[in-house]
Amino acid sequence: MNQGVQKNTLYVGGLAEEVNESILHAAFIPFGDIKDVKTPLDQATQKHRSFGFVTFLEREDAAAAMDNMDGAELYGRVLTVNYALPEKIKGGEQGWAAQPIWADADTWFERQQQEEEMQRLQAENRAAMQEAEELHRKKMAEEREGEKDEDAKDDPMAKAEAEVLMQNAA
Repeated sequence: MNQGVQKNTLYVGGLAEEVNESILHAAFIPFGDIKDVKTPLDQATQKHRSFGFVTFLEREDAAAAMDNMDGAELYGRVLTVNYALPEKIKGGEQGWAAQPIWADADTWFERQQQEEEMQRLQAENRAAMQEAEELHRKKMAEEREGEKDEDAKDDPMAKAEAEVLMQNAA
């Protein structure tokens, strides 16, 4: 769940309509140096959407601000303060809608090469396994033949049968 969390950027929810970026900045400056304050606007009304983001220069300052401001009151509204998640752009985390079509060409070729190498290694592994299985089968067959030969050497009845078979074959 914490994957991709930006440890020095805070999400501040529950903002009153009167709160602007400068008021938000003033509310959070006691905790440390602030790099950026944003309150995204609703395109239809051109007013903020009752939340904003405060980016601190230091992670420790962001942690202190979150500990102290989560549940605090600002302009009569209770704030919700958490670490911000990365901005999602159409097309997933890489944001393909905002990138030229050739932007991932290098990584695509790398991924293709890795996939081909993996397939080659898997084919080699399969071939080696088949070869090992074939050798094992041959060895087992030879051992069985060897057992038969040994049995024939020790067993006088088997010797007699072998001699009869040789005479009939001739």
